[in-house]
Amino acid sequence: MQRLPNQMPESPTTAIRHISARNQRQAMDWSLVLTSQGIEHVIEQGDEAGWALMISTKDYEIARAHIRQYRLENMNWRWRRPIFKPGLFFDWSSTAWVFLIIIFFWWSETQADLRSLGSMDGVALRHDEWWRLFTATWLHADLTHLAMNAIVGLVLLGLAMGRYGPGTGLLAAYLAGVGGNVAAWLIGGESHRALGASGVVMGALGLVAVQSVPFLHRRNPFTVRLFVSGILGGGLLFVFLGLGPQTDVVAHLGGFVAGILLGLGLSLAPGLTQRLWVNLIAGILFTALVILSWLFALT
Repeated sequence: MQRLPNQMPESPTTAIRHISARNQRQAMDWSLVLTSQGIEHVIEQGDEAGWALMISTKDYEIARAHIRQYRLENMNWRWRRPIFKPGLFFDWSSTAWVFLIIIFFWWSETQADLRSLGSMDGVALRHDEWWRLFTATWLHADLTHLAMNAIVGLVLLGLAMGRYGPGTGLLAAYLAGVGGNVAAWLIGGESHRALGASGVVMGALGLVAVQSVPFLHRRNPFTVRLFVSGILGGGLLFVFLGLGPQTDVVAHLGGFVAGILLGLGLSLAPGLTQRLWVNLIAGILFTALVILSWLFALT
């Protein structure tokens, strides 16, 4: 038998009663309850009897009452129910995207006509230069513009890639950014001219805002609260990040909404998006879209 210290001293004249516990964790929990009430006891583990609390007869009934009350109060403790599956929540491979936009910025600084060839232009889009919807997400007006998108994008894209898979999350955010450009062009028409990765960043924000959708089927009110708080939190972040002065608000909103819609679609098959072959295909498709759009722009 194993005796744990810091408990009731034994005396040959003291009558002892036992309260059996299912396991060590339960015994330790009950021990904390009794300690908080100043009830002396000893935790013992026998080879056959299992875990038990040894209590003097005079304290036995009151000890049982406190343990019973503790069990009643914690019987339906909802936070003991799992909400998320354990796994990766942030993917540092989002730094590769940051590295790419830095490369494109350096390229646009050394090649004077690169911005005019790849930026959003309503007139050019009317003449079937569709690739600008894609290439504009890689260009930035100045270093401040680049730094803002790189810092915020690193975090939001890392969260989206961690939740949906590196390839799937990156492709979804990229397509959301393209969706934001489409929305801005449809509303702005031929007068619309813009560039920047903000639509991709807002798309990643939309993806992160709806990441708790797969858990709504669980019978736990905290999952609904988590989903609502995610949407509201995403909306507040959008207001803070996407509605600044001299920003393309329509493209930002379009990217955010497109990210939400893509996130809802991906949430229908949460296990599928994390599979290696799915992320491989998504990564190849992302790479092909980047290369193909820039080939059209440069030729």
